[in-house]
Amino acid sequence: MSNPPLVPPLKCQGIKTKLVGEIGRVAQTPGFKRWVEPFCGSCVVALNVQPKNALLSDSNVHIIKLYQEIQSGELTATLAKSFLEEEGNKLRTEGEPYYYAVRERFNACPTSLDFLFLNRSCFNGVMRFNRSGKFNVPYGHKPQRFAQAYVTKITNQIRRISEVISSCDWTFVASDFRQTLASVKSGDLIYADPPYAGRHVDYFNSWSETDEIELSSLLKRLPCDFILSTWHSNEFRKNDLIEQNWNEARFHVLLREHFYHVGSSEDLRHPMIEALITSFSVQASRPDAEKMEQLAFFEMPLAAI
Repeated sequence: MSNPPLVPPLKCQGIKTKLVGEIGRVAQTPGFKRWVEPFCGSCVVALNVQPKNALLSDSNVHIIKLYQEIQSGELTATLAKSFLEEEGNKLRTEGEPYYYAVRERFNACPTSLDFLFLNRSCFNGVMRFNRSGKFNVPYGHKPQRFAQAYVTKITNQIRRISEVISSCDWTFVASDFRQTLASVKSGDLIYADPPYAGRHVDYFNSWSETDEIELSSLLKRLPCDFILSTWHSNEFRKNDLIEQNWNEARFHVLLREHFYHVGSSEDLRHPMIEALITSFSVQASRPDAEKMEQLAFFEMPLAAI
């Protein structure tokens, strides 16, 4: 586990950068032979837990392609540095029209480098696609975005992540969560971090209450342990699906306040109570102050939340 945590080159809604240490400590409880993520997204959790063996899948083909190319050596830190410097100069000179030209180029013929450029220069780091699978996030209005220090930061992230991936036996697959969960076996540990029901839709990861219910049903029937990340509540509302889907005594709910900076509107940037739902017990009651320093997630019975 890295300290400070490794940060991936991609920005995603709901990224768990500030929680990976605690998620990793929760994962140590059952032990596992293979780490499996059906919603790997930015891969921030796997990159910090650093399991020796992992199956990392997502329905977003562009994310998977980027990590496959980093793994194969097709996309390197040196290549990314040269590309972002060149494209950054064009963005600095031409501004908004150039951003939309790159977006149109990507939607016509997607490449991982264009995907990285758009992800880092679009509005607020939002990753969103329309119903046709086209990237449709507007310009972030920061023509100076790719300053030398920023490019160096991104390329250092790619370099470090490449080192982690090359030292592990990881498989990246573009697939639906149902296909991924159908392949799991005893000894696996599933970390499921689906899009939050009722929070946002990006179409590659379009998510509904029906999907949430189906996922919970599949997790309950697994031949192995799992950890499910979801949202519990914020100052506006509560996630009723937790009590609806996870009210059996054999499941455990751990809570932690978390703050998301990425969001398309102000109500998505307030503190959120994060929930980890597990098939195994981490602790029986709220820990004392000393234990809280070691594990900031604390367990609460459903009746209390």
